[in-house]
Amino acid sequence: MSNKPTTLIVILNFNGWQETLTCVDAVLKQTYKDFHIYLIENGSKDDSIEKLKDFENHDKITYIKNPKNLGFAGGVNQGIRYAIENDYEYVALLNNDAKVSEEWLEKLLAASKNVGSSATTGLLLNGDGTKIESTGDSYSSWGLPFPRQRDEDVSAALESGFVFGGTAGASLYKTELFKDIGLFDETFFAYFEDTDISFRAQLAGHKAYYTKDALAYHDHGTTSSKIPGFTVYQSFKNLPLFFWKDVPLGMLFITGIRFFACYGLMYVRAVLRGQFVPATKGILRSITLLPHALKERWRIQRKKRVTLSYLKSVIYSGLPPNNKRYARRIFHR
Repeated sequence: MSNKPTTLIVILNFNGWQETLTCVDAVLKQTYKDFHIYLIENGSKDDSIEKLKDFENHDKITYIKNPKNLGFAGGVNQGIRYAIENDYEYVALLNNDAKVSEEWLEKLLAASKNVGSSATTGLLLNGDGTKIESTGDSYSSWGLPFPRQRDEDVSAALESGFVFGGTAGASLYKTELFKDIGLFDETFFAYFEDTDISFRAQLAGHKAYYTKDALAYHDHGTTSSKIPGFTVYQSFKNLPLFFWKDVPLGMLFITGIRFFACYGLMYVRAVLRGQFVPATKGILRSITLLPHALKERWRIQRKKRVTLSYLKSVIYSGLPPNNKRYARRIFHR
């Protein structure tokens, strides 16, 4: 083993020091030891700074304190830049409210090296391990992203294989990926930024892989549920962003008709459920970000290295499965 760790594990804390302590404790018990933790205190308003201060002197942890909340995208980008600047081969992104099994990192690294994937994700279960949170991320031909197999029984978990993308809250990436396609888009702040990075990776010819052997646990929305209307606002803001940025010209018309039909229905549903204000604010903010999206589109589509037929082969044909549950995930916040 070299003196310098090969993998940087980036963990973001925002008003959740209890979850962070549990998360870090699980990471420190990994069977694969050649890693370093980059822990970011992301502008919390609770007593996280005081509760996490012991990490300042930990030899396996670099502890960073942000004066304000940079969002998930801005926060993890700090860690990714650190990984690139310090020549780490891999960077793992891990939500602070996730808990990983002892072999999680070892299994992710083994899978990545075995199949050559630029992004590698594992089997993500809910907190008590009774249901599936994700077996990788997918993107539907109706322009909607979704986590594969969410809320299904654990016994139904799919076997390992290539997927559209990894769930950024518990996935491993080669740093070369970010050198090639760029970092997370910080205008997303939070939500669907991992779909954007997955789409950009696919367009550039990078592969994502799901391994059933890398096990983690996560209670979805633990942090965002503390902010009323946050998920609704972010969803209506961000869903059109990656559509305009990432969907190639050959898919733009048909996917666009389907997507904006769904988007309109989602808005009606939001209004009926008393979410008029955050949904409307999200739409208006999305409109103001359209010039940014179109500018990024020009850059992203220039780097496209795959055929349209290949891209269609990795996209789910149809509406997301369990689309009623999909809607509940957004509006019951």
